[in-house]
Amino acid sequence: MFALVDCNNFYVSCERVFNPCLINQPVVVLSNNDGCIIARSNEAKALNIPMGAPFHIYRDFINAHRVKVYSSNYPLYGDMSNRVMMSLAEFNPNLEVYSIDEAFLKFNQTSGTNSRRGALKIKESIFKWTGIPVSIGLGPTKTLAKIANTFAKKNNHHGVFDLSSKTKQEETLKDINIENIWGISKRWGSKLRMIGIGNALQLRDSSPRRIRQYLGVVVERIVYELQGVACLDINEILPKKNIMCSRSFGNVISEKTILKQFIVEHTIRACEKMRNQNTRAQSVYIFLKTNKFNKEKQYNGGIVLGLNTPCSDTAQIIKLTSSAVDMIYRPGYLYQKAGIMLLDLIPEGINQYDFFENTNYSLSDKRMKVVDLLNKKFGAGTIANGGLRSKNKEKWDSKKYYLSPRYTTQWDELPHVT
Repeated sequence: MFALVDCNNFYVSCERVFNPCLINQPVVVLSNNDGCIIARSNEAKALNIPMGAPFHIYRDFINAHRVKVYSSNYPLYGDMSNRVMMSLAEFNPNLEVYSIDEAFLKFNQTSGTNSRRGALKIKESIFKWTGIPVSIGLGPTKTLAKIANTFAKKNNHHGVFDLSSKTKQEETLKDINIENIWGISKRWGSKLRMIGIGNALQLRDSSPRRIRQYLGVVVERIVYELQGVACLDINEILPKKNIMCSRSFGNVISEKTILKQFIVEHTIRACEKMRNQNTRAQSVYIFLKTNKFNKEKQYNGGIVLGLNTPCSDTAQIIKLTSSAVDMIYRPGYLYQKAGIMLLDLIPEGINQYDFFENTNYSLSDKRMKVVDLLNKKFGAGTIANGGLRSKNKEKWDSKKYYLSPRYTTQWDELPHVT
């Protein structure tokens, strides 16, 4: 049996945990630079405010309907996500974190009544421990659990929907459009409709061999999953092969020194992520971009630089990324976005030494380990490289006019109880 646990309107729910006045009120959360609407409460959805809508277009409508607006508070959302996932692990360590607000659980098959009772207990406990409401879909495969979760969100199912019985599957799958099945793209949906398959039930009852010949092994697995044959198991979190850190600026930047400081900060962040998964980079990619929507002259520059030996030392990689900025920077442009990507990551235990270079990872690894431990214990940026100048940070920080406090990650922003 698989269970998909999905946090309801996650970003909005995080805001409501620490501001109960928002409960039953229309709320939206905005993207970086307060650009687009990326999360909506059910009350905001009822006002037909679309997902991804530009905020400036809907500003008057939002004000007229007294919709509460918040900028993205990613430190808060990330910490609350970690709390939800740790709470789920209390019930079952066989857990796959699928996204910031979704996770799959796998457990032994039991009777339908016991499965539903267990799911309700998980749902109630997560809300009690974290304040985040969740919906849970149950099924014999991950694909069926994903479908069940869409029904669990409906009010008449109390947040839990069990799709383990064949009878329930027959009733449910006929109402699922082919494009709404997890893993089916619009292009694949169009091809399936051309051969008379328009819903999940028709796909389930089709020939897996025929589907494989027509669309390949991925869709064949989906057919088996719909039939109740588990082809997708709980996946371990594998190390990423590339790590990117990029951001649009709150204000356009033309000075090279400020661009370098931005790249230094994001290089530090990317290197921390790389070391957390015990990998080393073999090359880096740096890019600078202007705003393509402005009438100013445009420039889009990028460069890939290789490392002689795989590296996870922040100082060494900063030297490389700073020289990369010198290579691609062009004066006279107003830059809107920049970023760094660490490429071709390999496990730190695989050391391909250079015959002509004395490579010693031990000193570097010990130094980086101490830096990471201090920053983790006392807060990000406690130990930083000399190339970083925080006084210019406000020049590239995203616009966040509606930002709530970081209630759980910043001492001076802890909630006060009176």
